[in-house]
Amino acid sequence: MVSNNAPGQAVAQPRENNIRVTVLGSGTCVPSLARSSCSILLQVGDTQMVFDAGPGTMRRLLEAGTDIYRIDYLFFSHFHPDHTAELVPFLFANKYPDPLRRHRPLTLVGGPGFRQFVAGLEGVYGHWIQLAPDRFDLVEMDGSRALGMADAGLTVTAAPVAHNPESVAFRIETASGCTVVYSGDTDYSKRLVALARQVGLLICEAAVPDDQKIPGHLTPSLAGEMAVQADVQRLMLTHFYPACDQIDIAAQCRRTYKGPLLLAEDLMTVIVE
Repeated sequence: MVSNNAPGQAVAQPRENNIRVTVLGSGTCVPSLARSSCSILLQVGDTQMVFDAGPGTMRRLLEAGTDIYRIDYLFFSHFHPDHTAELVPFLFANKYPDPLRRHRPLTLVGGPGFRQFVAGLEGVYGHWIQLAPDRFDLVEMDGSRALGMADAGLTVTAAPVAHNPESVAFRIETASGCTVVYSGDTDYSKRLVALARQVGLLICEAAVPDDQKIPGHLTPSLAGEMAVQADVQRLMLTHFYPACDQIDIAAQCRRTYKGPLLLAEDLMTVIVE
C-alpha cells in the first residue's frame, strides 16, 4: 500500500517497517525556485537515508523536518554534480564544533570507483571533510552483494544502470517486505526492470519530454514502459529538466503506463506500507 501527501500537508510518522519517502529535489542543476537538484530522503523508524545530494539538499532536509546530523546513510547513484554537489558541504558542516558536531555514524555508499571519487575530494579539501574513523564508513556497491542494516531491519541492493560507468540504482526493502527502488540517472535498462520487479514504489527519472530524448536518460513514456515490464505497484517520475514543466508529463507517461502515477515535487511525501 502506498499513500502520498502533497508538499505542506501533514503526514503521519512512519511505523518501524513503513518507508517514508520525501522528495528533497525533483529537478536538475538548472536553477529553479521550485525544484532543487536530485535528492530523496527515506526514513524507516529512526533510520534516515539520503539518495543523491545535489545543490539544495541540506536546506530541503531542514524544510522536511530533519537535518544533516540525523542522516545515517548517504547513497550516490553516480558522480555527476547535480547528484553529488552537496557532499563536500555536508561533510564540512559535520566537522563543526559541539553542539553541532555529528554524534552518530555516517556511511557513504556509491557505485564502482566511489572510494577513488571521495579520495579525490579529500585531495582538494583535506582534513576539512574527513570525519573521525569511528563516525564514518565508506562502501562501494556494484550489484554483486547486498548491504544489510541489521539494526534497522533493512536490506539495500544495487544494480548497474545505463548512464555512467559507475551508475547504479538502489532497491530498499524492510523486514516486512515494504520496497522502494530509486533509479538514479539511466537510459532504458533491463537490470533496472529486474531490480524493480513488483516494487511498492519506483522512483524513476524522466528527465526530458518524449520528443527530446537524449542518451543516458529516460522520457516519461519510456519510464512508463519500464514500470509496466517490472509490474510496479506505483511509479513516481522525477529529475525534470525545465522543458518537462511546459508539457503534460503525465499524459506522455500514460501512453505506456496506466497504473498509479506521481509526478515528484520538492517536499512531496509518500508512505510505502
